[in-house]
This record gives sequence, C-alpha cells and structure tokens, in this order.
Amino acid sequence: MMSTFSAMHRLVQIRPKVVFGRLLGVSRENCCRLPSKNAWPSYANYTEHAAAEVRQIDFVNNWRSANMAPEDDVATQPTLDEKFDQRAEQISKLPEVQEMKRFFAQLLSGECDPTPSELTCHSVGISRDDCMTILKAGLATAMVHVESMKYHTIGECYYTIGPGGEELQACVGLVLNDGDPMALHYRHTAASIARQLKQGRSLRSILLDRARGHVVSKHDPVTGGVHCSIGGTDADFLVTSTLASQGPPAVGRAMGVRLAHHLKKEAKKQHKDFDVPFARDAVSYVSVGDGSVNNAHMLSAVNMAEYASHRNFICPVVFGVTDNDICISLRGYKYLTEVWAEKLQMPCFQVDGSDMLDTWRGISTAVSLARRSSKPVAIIYTNVPRRFGHAVSDQQEEHSTREWIQESRERNPLSGACRQAVEAGYTTFPELAALARQVEQDTSAAFASAVSEAKLSSRTELLTRVSKPLVAMTTHTSTTDADNGTGRSKVMRYNMTQAIEETLRTYPNAVYIGEDVEHGGYYRITNGLKRKFDARIRDFPPDETSLLGIALGFAQCGLLPIVEMPYAKYLDCGYDIFEEIAIGNWLSNGRQHNGMMIRLQGFDKGVFGGNYHTHNALHVIPGVDVMCHSNGSDYVRGWRFGMAQANAGRVVMSVDSTDLLNQRHVFGKDDAWKRPYPLDGDVMAFDDIVQYGTVKDPTRLTHAIVSYGNGVLTALRARDRLQNADNVVVLDSPYLNRAPTGLRDAIRERITGGVVFADVCKQGQNPFGGIITELQADGTLPPRWAHVAALPTYNPLGSTITFTSEQDIMDACARIDLT
Repeated sequence: MMSTFSAMHRLVQIRPKVVFGRLLGVSRENCCRLPSKNAWPSYANYTEHAAAEVRQIDFVNNWRSANMAPEDDVATQPTLDEKFDQRAEQISKLPEVQEMKRFFAQLLSGECDPTPSELTCHSVGISRDDCMTILKAGLATAMVHVESMKYHTIGECYYTIGPGGEELQACVGLVLNDGDPMALHYRHTAASIARQLKQGRSLRSILLDRARGHVVSKHDPVTGGVHCSIGGTDADFLVTSTLASQGPPAVGRAMGVRLAHHLKKEAKKQHKDFDVPFARDAVSYVSVGDGSVNNAHMLSAVNMAEYASHRNFICPVVFGVTDNDICISLRGYKYLTEVWAEKLQMPCFQVDGSDMLDTWRGISTAVSLARRSSKPVAIIYTNVPRRFGHAVSDQQEEHSTREWIQESRERNPLSGACRQAVEAGYTTFPELAALARQVEQDTSAAFASAVSEAKLSSRTELLTRVSKPLVAMTTHTSTTDADNGTGRSKVMRYNMTQAIEETLRTYPNAVYIGEDVEHGGYYRITNGLKRKFDARIRDFPPDETSLLGIALGFAQCGLLPIVEMPYAKYLDCGYDIFEEIAIGNWLSNGRQHNGMMIRLQGFDKGVFGGNYHTHNALHVIPGVDVMCHSNGSDYVRGWRFGMAQANAGRVVMSVDSTDLLNQRHVFGKDDAWKRPYPLDGDVMAFDDIVQYGTVKDPTRLTHAIVSYGNGVLTALRARDRLQNADNVVVLDSPYLNRAPTGLRDAIRERITGGVVFADVCKQGQNPFGGIITELQADGTLPPRWAHVAALPTYNPLGSTITFTSEQDIMDACARIDLT
C-alpha cells in the first residue's frame, strides 16, 4: 500500500466472529461455533459470487466500525495499511477492480474496443482540449467508484451507488455554459467533474472533494458531511435520493430566469436591485435514469414544461435520460424509447450514450435548440451499460444471469472513447495509460487524505444548519390585546391582501404564484393584485408538486416566491417537494438558496367542503417555520417578519384559518375581532406572543389558556363562561415549531396557576404536543396543566363537531380546577 496510508487514524478492530455472534444473539462462549472467514465457501471462479462473499463479510465489518464500543475483547487498532492487508483478497475479487485492471491492459496494449460509430472527432466538431477533458473526467469518475468500493470493503465508505458505464456524461458538463443551472442524477458524476475541469479547477482538488463525499468528511464542500451529493459550482443543484425530485425545480429555474431579469430591469427604474445568479439566456439542465421517468415528480415536471411550451411561456429546459434498460432489478422493456418518448410533446433526441462522439453531437444539438427556442427539449442516451449494478446492496445474481452480468461489466464506453481520441490524433495509447495511472494514484491519495478528516459528531452542528440564521428586526410585542394601528378596522382577509401588496412593493423580486390567484384566489385574498402587479401574479395548473417545484426554482433564480396552497389538505399532494424545500438548507450546509413564503389556506373549522377543505393537521418539520395567526393585525405583523426571513433564505409557512377570514365578532355583534392595519415597522417575531386579558385580583392564582389561529377566539369565548374568568388570560402563541421565548417568559413570570393548551389540530398530529414536552423538559411547565386537541378523525361536510370547541376547553379547565 502507499505510504500515505501509514499516517491515517486508527479505528477499533473487533474480532468479526464475536460481533457476528452478538448480532445473531449468540453468546461469547458459543461464538466458536460460527464459521470463520476462511471457512466460508469460496467462488473464485465466478466474480459475481466473490462480490457477494465480500458483501457478507462487509456486513460484519461495517456494522462493527459504526456501532461497537471498545471492550475487553478488542484487539489493537489497525492502521489503514493493515485494514487493506486484511482485506486484500476480497478487494482483488471486486468486479470493479478486476475490470479496471483489464482496462489498463487494453491501454497498454493499444487493444481498446473498436470505435462505436463512423463519427470522428473532427466531423462532430470536438476539439482536442474538450476530448481530453471528457476522458479525464470519465477516468476520474471510474477511479472514484473503484476506490469507493475498496474503502467500503474496509468499512470506511458509506456511499457506493456507481456511475459505471455513464462516464461519457462528461460531455454534458462541457456543452453547457458555465452558468447554466444543472441538476444531475446521482450516477452522472462525470458531467460535474468535466464542468469543474472546464472552469479551471485542478483534478486533484476535485477528486479530494469527491472522496470527502464518499467518506462523509465534514469538509465536503457539497453537503458538509451529511450526504454524498454531486456538486462543485454555484450553478450545480443538489439532487436527493428521492427519484426525479430534481425535475420540477429545474422547470422552475427555466421559467424563472427570464422573469427574474425582467423584474430586475423594472426594479432599477425604482432605484432598487437584486441579484440574478444566471445569464438571461441560461438553459436549465436536469438528468435522470430511465427508471425515474415513471416517477410522479418526472411526470409533473414534463407536464409543466409542455404546458409552458403550449402557452408560449419561456421555458428552456433540457431533460436528459440515460437508458440502461433496467431500474435496479426491473427491466425497462424498451418502455422509455418505445412509449415514453413517443408521448412527449417536445423535441426528443436519441443518441448512443456509449459513443462519446454521438453523445457530444446530441447534447450540443439539444442544448442549442433549447437556448435558441426557449422551449423544453429531451435527450435520451440509449445503449448505456449498467456495469456493476446499482450499488453494493444490489444482488445482481438474484435478478440477472451470470452471462448478462459479465457482459455488462465488460462493456466499457471509456475504452471506445479512448480509441476515438487516438484515431483523431489527439493522443496515444501510452499517453492515455500514463494519464489513467496518474488519475488512479491521485484518487487513491484523495481517499487516503479524506478518510483521515473529521466527521460531523456534534448535534448542535446538525441543528444549526437546518435553516438560515434569523434576521434581527426591531419588534413590538403586545402583552395585551390593545390595537396598535391606524385607519378603519377591517376583517382579517382585507388586512392580508394589503400585507401581500405591501410585500410586492417592498421586495422587487417578490412574486405571487398559485392556482386561480390572478382572479383573487379561492378566498379572494389576492383580489385586485393582478391589475397592479401583472407578471408578478401568476396562475399555474392545479398540480401542487409542480407548483412547489416552480417556487423552489424561482427562489434559486433570485426571486422571492410566495406560493399559495389552495387548501391545507392539498399540500399533501406536493408533500415530497415540500420536504425537498425543507431539507435544502440542511443538505447543502446553507449554500443552496430556497427562501420562500408558503401561504397555506383552507385550514381548520368550517362547514363547507368537508374534510378536504377543512383539514386540521399541519406538517411542522425541520427547515420550515410555521406560524398561524388569529387576527388581521397580528397576521400583518407576523407576515412582515416572515417575509424578511424568507428573503434571507428561510422557508416560512403562514397558515390561514378559514373561519377567521371574515370574522367580525367575539361576542354578539361587537365587531371586536376586526383590526386596523398595523403601523409601518410594526412586526411580530417568531418568539412573540399576545396576551388577552389582565388579572383583576393579583392575590389569586393566574391561569392561562394557550392557543393559536381559530383556537384563540374559541378560548376567549370559553374563558368568558368560566366562573374564574377574571383570573384567566389567553395567550396567543402563533409560532408552532418550538416554544417561543415570549410563551416561556409569560408562564414563568405571570402564570402562577395552571395552563391549558388548546390545539386546533387533530390529536396525535398537533404541534402543541412537542411544545408541551419542551416546556416540561426545561422546567417551565407548572404542575397543573392540561391539553386538548381536535378529535382524531376526519371532518364531515356541514358540521363542526370534530373541531376543538369551547366545551372542550372548558372541560380541560375543569380537569385541573381552573373553573
């Protein structure tokens, strides 16, 4: 092994037989009955069975490395050299290692595979520099995978999805402009490496970063040590393991670039400005594997792109699909090329993905057409081999024949590409052999260096990266229900409309998108705004997946999207993209912008629409700040704070309670729930609460009812029916992710009696459950407390009996003697 390994840190070495015994529930004394490593059957004649043997042994070793603590039966910790020595035989049997040796032999002998077509480098216009960059990126892609498999074998690599056979995707990284947004399928590493080489990064630095991703070093610049993702430039967008979820945001970027430049030009007329990260003529590129075209995300993305094209909207997006004719184990049965491609309502090019020159010609044509026409284009890279299975967990021998497995491994597109480069006079086989050897050595050194780097080990680090830091703002905290505004008091929805208009005037990059929003929306919240702001109020078809994807793409183009979900239940239809939005900051360690405001309406109590329009369960997840205000004035104040946070990169969701939109009265016809529009600069932060009521007799215990949204009004009415009402206050706590500081302070400083938490969400899906636990854990919760929530069922049409009621709150008060 290389001397570099000797400096590596030492890990605990536990005898595999003992560990395996523990996993199986076998005592230490009986471990000797388990077969030793040397006693396991050997299938030296069949490399696929040899790989299976490696995986069996790896199960023990990997589990041991990750989970076992030092004990009295722990041997001396081995060096990295020693680990490789212990696993030398298994490593030598890895199909990736064997095929790389065969490829080196081809280069040294000059017996590379025949050229796959009659095309030449000169006939397709590929220069020597571009050709050599493609080969270098392809070699690096292949070497990184080989090295990742070696390190997995010794228990030091956590990501083994392989790009074997797809190395010629490097063409994509060179054909696209440096600033074109690009989101790559996780097997298309070569495109990212080629783009970085094109931009002048050294191969060694690229390899080190790729190695860091595989061994989850905290110095990985792409995710900061939480995943192995493809990236490297500001125009590369992270792709998660959720199939085709990169599709809808890519369409959003395609539609957002030109709009952002238009709004930037308009902003300058008003002496305002904002950054647009992409050129005006940028093309959005997104790639998937052939199995992913069946996923709803991809169907949604393609449909939206075709809809945009039909409406003559600007949407220069290129969908790239590599066709292995296999998902993981499910064969493709030519569905991609014979059915899916035929249904497309956009130009679709099919090229030989195992031919460097045909791939170059095809992607050049596709990108040029999309840039020139500003419309969507698709390209399918056919005939791409799946050389080594999907990942180390892929049991190829269970779903494919031995002959098919071996044939796939031996199909190396890089071999034919090398011959094409030699025949063009750009290089020689000895030069290519030397290049490959250098890339191999650099890759090995990169992994040896990366594996010694620190990994994330702090819970604090993983918590603080969930969202962008809060933007500090001077806030006005109301401790009573006194009005602090000017002008005529109005019902909530009129203040909401004015707040959105204020936002559009304040932020020149703000846009409002949704379904039917150009004509006021389902609850008339956007009435009149289209006439005032035209292109900044946009309707989209009723598909929440594409709508949220468009919002994410818009945010990444420098826009500040406000996306309206017509009903709370409809968020479920686009839930996975909602999760993608939420995790973006955490996954990219704050490097990928996804700031937006989600307006969730159609929530909670009502008699119209039934459960689907009165849904009362909320997704309160890390990465999304959720707030639910109870009146028009607080809504505006909270909206101002939320928009400032969204503009700084946080994801904020403002939840509207349908029953409050036109609510006027608390009791009788008192008009007490109408509110004036707040003064400029009056904001309500996430940590702020509002107290309703004052204690008339300070010598008696002070009790509280805590709620949000509809629950505040319900709590006020319930309090009025309590015998002890004079000593009960209602605390309006609209921020739902955690216990606000204002709530903590109120309970500690002003509440001397008991507390009832009145949650309007369904029992079991209610945010106050977590907040109560938090308050209990830090000692804030008083000894007397109770919790009430809506019924854990669904809401019938024409009735409100399932929602949190006044009687529910009164009963909870009675349980802890607050009445």
